[in-house]
Amino acid sequence: MNKKLLFYLGFFALLVLAFWAMLAKYTDTFNQSYLPKRGNVQVFSFFNQEGVSFSNDDIKGKVCVVEYFFTTCPSVCPRMNNNMKKIYEAYKDEPDFLILSHTCNPKQDSVATIKRFADSMQVDGRKWIFLTGRKDSLYNMARFSYGIDDPKNQVADINDDFMHSQFFALVDKQGIVRGQVYDGLKEDELKKLKKDIKSLLEEKAVGKNFSNNMFN
Repeated sequence: MNKKLLFYLGFFALLVLAFWAMLAKYTDTFNQSYLPKRGNVQVFSFFNQEGVSFSNDDIKGKVCVVEYFFTTCPSVCPRMNNNMKKIYEAYKDEPDFLILSHTCNPKQDSVATIKRFADSMQVDGRKWIFLTGRKDSLYNMARFSYGIDDPKNQVADINDDFMHSQFFALVDKQGIVRGQVYDGLKEDELKKLKKDIKSLLEEKAVGKNFSNNMFN
């Protein structure tokens, strides 16, 4: 009788362990959104509006919306940044959220220039980061990491190259570019972006950690 009791107790304990293992596995799965993965954020290092180095290490564990603009743009950039400010207002209180605005024209957009522009936007500079740096590095990130400009637009001489994109990219907490390329001028795509940001903020990381997912 004692042997039977021990057998049943042991069998029950195994069932409980198996149940909790499956629950943990599928809880993680259910916490994953189904946004497609478009690529990985590569290694980068730029300067923010305070003149402080800002790199891929600074976005670990953050959901980021990415754009490219330049401060003297008279056409679409003001509309893009007005729309981006709506995104900022919606998520500025989320601790794991950032906006990254890169300049397309680093020759003119020095640290001092992007600082004046950032101040004019009246936003929290810890949540909305404006970036400048080497032109080739900025353009390579737009084309080969974020996918918001066609790599075929690249020209041999970087001095003759110019990029102007109205599109936004979305990066998850593991440094993976997710979702779609969002048109920063279209209301329906901005609504989709807001929804997708929320999805990624709620997403629970599983599998490989951030450092293993990036740069692959």
